Amino acid sequence: MAGALKRFIPLFDRVLVQKAEAITKTSSGILIPEKSIAKVLVGKVVAVGDGPRTESGTTAPLAVAVGDEVLLPEFGGTKVTLDEKEYVLFRDSELLGKFKGE
Repeated sequence: MAGALKRFIPLFDRVLVQKAEAITKTSSGILIPEKSIAKVLVGKVVAVGDGPRTESGTTAPLAVAVGDEVLLPEFGGTKVTLDEKEYVLFRDSELLGKFKGE
């Protein structure tokens, strides 16, 4: 990991996600027009907070961990630029799901 990304720690129940890149070329080499490129709704978790605070003052664990591949909502999140790369900051509860590793 690079410098700023290594030092960045989301607070509470926030999760920093790097969106997957959109596919702009087919496997046979055909370029896909910009208007036809679908929105990327998959990303990889690169940093997580400690978790939300409960009424008793303890922290509850998050549903995702660093390295998980997650399904993102179409709208929402806060764009963050670290080391000239774009990331999106979501709350743990905003993520739609995670993909199970094999």
